Amino acid sequence: MTTFRTSRQLPAKPDVVYAAFSEPSRLAKWWGPNGFSNIFQLFEFKQGGNWKFTMIGPDGKTYPNECVFTQIIENEKIVIKHLSQPQFELSIILHESEIGTLVDWEQVFADASVASAIRHIVEPANEENLERWANVIQTR
Repeated sequence: MTTFRTSRQLPAKPDVVYAAFSEPSRLAKWWGPNGFSNIFQLFEFKQGGNWKFTMIGPDGKTYPNECVFTQIIENEKIVIKHLSQPQFELSIILHESEIGTLVDWEQVFADASVASAIRHIVEPANEENLERWANVIQTR
């Protein structure tokens, strides 16, 4: 397995940060790297709930995704198992901080060779994702 970790301070309390994930219309605005957009077919934001969506790249190419929410603790933690390829588990933990919320983002890939092959995409994409999340929160 291969794990990618990053963190980011967001200038809002955990409930505001969490809301920008739990509300699908807001999540669709920031999920994914720069230039990507999303169409959600199914968004069952509850433990055991399914999330099916299509990411659309800047070039118009589509990427179908299927996930399940394996753990949700309101305003604290979201764990997603990405069922489509590449398979991974994403844990997002929200910690209240002096300036708002510290977001810990940990992505564990099931296959180390796949993770190694896409590292050059995953690492900057995760940073872009967190930056886009911050922007959605600030434009609330």
